[in-house]
Amino acid sequence: MLADLCFADLLLFAAEADANTERFVVLGQVRPSTSQTLHRDDLVGRVIEESERPLVARAWRLGEIVEGELTIPGHGERARLQCIPVKRSGRMVAVVTRESPLTVGRRPGELERVYVETFDRFARMLLTGDFPFLLDDVETEESPRVGDGVLLLDGGGRVDYASPNAVNALHRMGIYSGTEGSTFDELGIDDTPVKAAFASRSPVTEEVERRADVTVLMRCVPLLDNGGVTGGLVLLRDVTELRRRDRLLLSKDASIREVHHRVKNNLQTTSSLLRLQARRLPPGEGRTALGEAERRIRTIALVHEVLSRDPVEQVPFTDIVKPLVRMAEDGASSLGRAVVFTVEGDPGELRPEVATSLALVLNELLQNAAEHAFPEEAEGDGLVVLAMHNDGSRLSVRVVDNGVGLPDDFSIDRTNSLGLSIVREMVQTQLSGSIEMLANEAGGTLVELDIPLAET
Repeated sequence: MLADLCFADLLLFAAEADANTERFVVLGQVRPSTSQTLHRDDLVGRVIEESERPLVARAWRLGEIVEGELTIPGHGERARLQCIPVKRSGRMVAVVTRESPLTVGRRPGELERVYVETFDRFARMLLTGDFPFLLDDVETEESPRVGDGVLLLDGGGRVDYASPNAVNALHRMGIYSGTEGSTFDELGIDDTPVKAAFASRSPVTEEVERRADVTVLMRCVPLLDNGGVTGGLVLLRDVTELRRRDRLLLSKDASIREVHHRVKNNLQTTSSLLRLQARRLPPGEGRTALGEAERRIRTIALVHEVLSRDPVEQVPFTDIVKPLVRMAEDGASSLGRAVVFTVEGDPGELRPEVATSLALVLNELLQNAAEHAFPEEAEGDGLVVLAMHNDGSRLSVRVVDNGVGLPDDFSIDRTNSLGLSIVREMVQTQLSGSIEMLANEAGGTLVELDIPLAET
């Protein structure tokens, strides 16, 4: 804001004292958006000797505003310099320099005169410690800038000056005349931000909607003199289009949630129909096949249930693993087998397409362990451990059981099992990963998955 008001570069210096000389460190640098910059290089962090900036050292020692000229090192260009001490609680903490070319790039007019005079008022506030403000609202990317529109208010809240861009913003709000000399209340604008800023002696930012189709972001910065309010600087920015886009994004998010919700409901309905159909069949291959199809559809519905709550780009996969494990426990219980399932590690957040395929894979592996690793004649409780590790670029998954193990000639590449064929194809084609299924050294079966997470 200050750089835009004075059409110049601003540098912030802090003193670094030693036994022999005075040196200064550049802590901040701001270029104006209303004029051409003087410094093309980034000076932040650079240590400056007193001989390079004698006016800065003088302002630091005197505690007064010092003006003069300087030859910019490395450029050979003469510049106009204004050094403003920054004080807090009566103590010098820094020096702000206003640096601009001797030949001003834009022709001076009323706008330039008002802006520079306003900057001078802020300079005096820096000198007395009234600026920066102790209490200040947080500026964001949406916060209005000087170039968006400026209204200068007197101590009574009446408009002394309105920049052309501010006039345009007022026109969009339906205000076409009588701006200067009027208060916001007389113009029909909510004056709450102005009253709040004057009362608190600190900036206030609020959105004002004078018309339903126009939204203006207003930031009122009080101008102080020895602690008393002598006026205010109001920055205006028309954010109508931004708010329209925000509403569209909210509507889009709601629509996406609704789509996932409906897909989940449709999948659950299909799952219920398959379950009802399976109950009408006698025990055998047909009933088993319908049961497996119903379970797979229910697995896909789990992912859409998570997405229907929050249509994010990444799915917290732990929210899907827990119901998958419960489904496997229910499957083992229905077969009359005592199997304990445990989960180790954190799979992290995954893209929806990865989460859907991986959920189907884990469902098949857990159900396969529950149904085939522990025959009815097996003694003791079975144990299935699902371990996952996400390092940000790859996801490793291990499914280990202490069951009967695999046949000697088993190979997942030659298996005729529908479930394991689905696992193999999903991992290799949908997830672009690798899978190994082999006998565990401690007995039982070990399945290892390695899945890349980077988008291709």
